[in-house]
Amino acid sequence: MPSDDQHTSQPLFNQFASDNYAGICPEAWHAMEEANHGYVSSYGDDSWTERACESIRRLFATDCQVFFVFNGTAANSLALASLCRSYHSIVCHDMAHIETDECGAPEFFSNGTKILHTNGTNGKLDLDAVELAITRRSDIHYPKPRVLSMAQSTELGTVYTPGEIGAACDLAHSHGLRVHMDGARFANAVATLGVTPAETSWKAGVDVLCLGGAKNGMAIGEAVVFFDRLLAEEFEYRCKQAGQLASKMRFISAPWIGMLESGAWLRNAENANRQARLLADELARIPGVRLMYPCQANAVFTEMPEQATTALRAAGWHFYSFIGTGGARFMCSWLTTEQDVRNLVAAVRQACGEQ
Repeated sequence: MPSDDQHTSQPLFNQFASDNYAGICPEAWHAMEEANHGYVSSYGDDSWTERACESIRRLFATDCQVFFVFNGTAANSLALASLCRSYHSIVCHDMAHIETDECGAPEFFSNGTKILHTNGTNGKLDLDAVELAITRRSDIHYPKPRVLSMAQSTELGTVYTPGEIGAACDLAHSHGLRVHMDGARFANAVATLGVTPAETSWKAGVDVLCLGGAKNGMAIGEAVVFFDRLLAEEFEYRCKQAGQLASKMRFISAPWIGMLESGAWLRNAENANRQARLLADELARIPGVRLMYPCQANAVFTEMPEQATTALRAAGWHFYSFIGTGGARFMCSWLTTEQDVRNLVAAVRQACGEQ
């Protein structure tokens, strides 16, 4: 266990390690405080949860079915399990979170549904590769493709246009597949595109969306949004069995009210995207630093000399080398300021030997 002296002797700059590192935004915090009065019914049978569901229905302008769970792994895994049987398969990108970062949870909760991953540039699905994965075998010895899963924004910080989503959904539906969208950073994609949430989800053909809250300023809580309500049949039983039915549900649902009714969900994403764009532009000007992928949401991926990344870490900067891509990933959040960006850029310049 490090001593107190060890904790204080070395500065730690972790503003860009992950958007999960940021705290709770004021709108979400205030809504939790408002819900913290008196006695309220348990397990989602309360006015806060109903109001939150109605807020999400208004956001998407459709009569969707909404469930709240603790985190993104549960949201994705349970949503996918509701769409599949054990002998089915899920087609996704090589870098999809459900493939690389969820410890087999989608397979576990679906009793063995297989994940088939395909390639594609900049984190986006290549539809030719998707169609090959769907059609290359149809015999009984092969798990039958049942779901196409896509992330918006992607794990590499890129964003699908509504047209791209529509094309993917059309392909999936033409082969009898449902479409799941991992929307952990859905708000960032909406902010980038300047379209309505409906245009980049159900209007484009998405069947179920896992809408992220934690990365956008909430403490915990993701919303599983079924645009086809028939697909949500008995989903509440899956939530209960998986330990995702919160007894004090109002503290997961109320922050959604604060975020959505105030507009903070979009403002937060816009700030994160704006700071990421500034960071990308400034880092690209530094000799020896190269942007690895287009900065379209709130992530910046860079390649820089190894001695520079070593020097940054030695100076106390905390960031990740992303799975399978190398380089350095910097994430901006609702809390990131322009001064934070300027400080990081100055540190990178120094690490790269630029005065």
